[in-house]
Amino acid sequence: MIFWVQRKRWLLIALALGAILYYLVPKPAELGVEAYHILIILLMTLILILKEPIPLPAIALQLIFWQVIIGGSTPNEVGSYFMNDAVFFIMGSLMLAVAIVSQGIDKRLALGIIRLTGNKTWRIISGFTLLSAIISSFVGPHMVTAMLLPVAITLIRLSSKNMKAHPGLTAALLFAIAYGATVGSIGTPSGGGRNVIMINYWAEFGSGSLSYLEWMKMVYPMVLIEIPITILIIIKTFPPEMQTLDTAVRRLSVEVARAGKTSAKEIFALVLFAGVLLGWITLSEDYGLGSIALIGVFLFIAFGLVSWKDISTNVNWGVILLFGATISIGVQMKNTGGAAWLAGLSVNFLQGLIPNIDVLRAIVSVALSGIMSNLLSSSATVAVAGPVVLNLGGDPILLGLASVIASAFGYFTAVAAPACTIIYSSGLVKAPDFLRAGWKMAIMSVVSLTLLALFWWPLVR
Repeated sequence: MIFWVQRKRWLLIALALGAILYYLVPKPAELGVEAYHILIILLMTLILILKEPIPLPAIALQLIFWQVIIGGSTPNEVGSYFMNDAVFFIMGSLMLAVAIVSQGIDKRLALGIIRLTGNKTWRIISGFTLLSAIISSFVGPHMVTAMLLPVAITLIRLSSKNMKAHPGLTAALLFAIAYGATVGSIGTPSGGGRNVIMINYWAEFGSGSLSYLEWMKMVYPMVLIEIPITILIIIKTFPPEMQTLDTAVRRLSVEVARAGKTSAKEIFALVLFAGVLLGWITLSEDYGLGSIALIGVFLFIAFGLVSWKDISTNVNWGVILLFGATISIGVQMKNTGGAAWLAGLSVNFLQGLIPNIDVLRAIVSVALSGIMSNLLSSSATVAVAGPVVLNLGGDPILLGLASVIASAFGYFTAVAAPACTIIYSSGLVKAPDFLRAGWKMAIMSVVSLTLLALFWWPLVR
């Protein structure tokens, strides 16, 4: 019993704090009862996510039932938030990632990258960063990282019999994938769950909308600016021990040759995925990103390119549950007035220091999302902070975009972004490695966003 209490102390602390606030602490006079209760649930959830005394899917479950028990919501109301395009997109994109990875084209993809970049290490690192950023801007960082991690590990394995013999090379290749994918993920609406959540909030709150191409026009210049700087930061932070990868490339070429020519099944899978991508770009305004992703999954299964057993086994269903739960609490914050109260509190607190209201709104939206993204996942950050940002006043599209972009600044921890979590799970990089490069990436990203907001957005908005 003592051992269990020790392990679950943060769960007990969260529950105790929630009970004290619920029963003993009177609500602020300007805050409604339901809004106060939603904020209590949110505070408990933040503690659980930060300390993780229970798995994340279990944290999502408590978000759901507390909304019904003390949040003033009906079971059907909470359940309805799980049936929206944002959740369908997350579910479909995770399934598509499994379908693509199951084709086993990692070695061919590695050789294709090297044929474009050559054998020099810095060029290979640049190729991984560029490819990760461009692809993730359309299909999401988790999918790209899941695809390219085996490719990088293949090169590392072929470079030396000891996988940990070259820590600089290993870190540079893996962070090229993770940071490249994270930088690219802001580029289009389909680049990540956080983007779709904000689009969902704009529609839910009547704040306007952006088409797929309008989003790209406003945000993609920042992606293009950040790619070369990200490459420089990675190479300077993790200097590779080897200047060329001749041995690895020769061994890789032999393995690909033994595998034979690209099969018709692999080609068809790539064509089918390209069709999903085209659908996202051209049809998402009419049919939604989620529906198109699910059509792609259906076709992969129908044509026998992936089995349902593979999908059901390898998809992280807890992530889907967490997305739906965080969206539900975000909408409830908006509906009950809790988000407006937090927004007003933030503005009033800082208004004495920053009298210009437009600058103040921008700083609050960026700082709130940027800080939270290193404590929570980026999508959870937008789900929680999005309603607060959209209640700050001003242009909800610009503030929403700034918040979404800042939520991608989760460079400091392994849990902040899906791409970082995936490379950390390989066991080849350590938690301090994220800090070594993360602070440089954060400074670069804040400066890039500032330049984008000051000079580019006034021209295109």
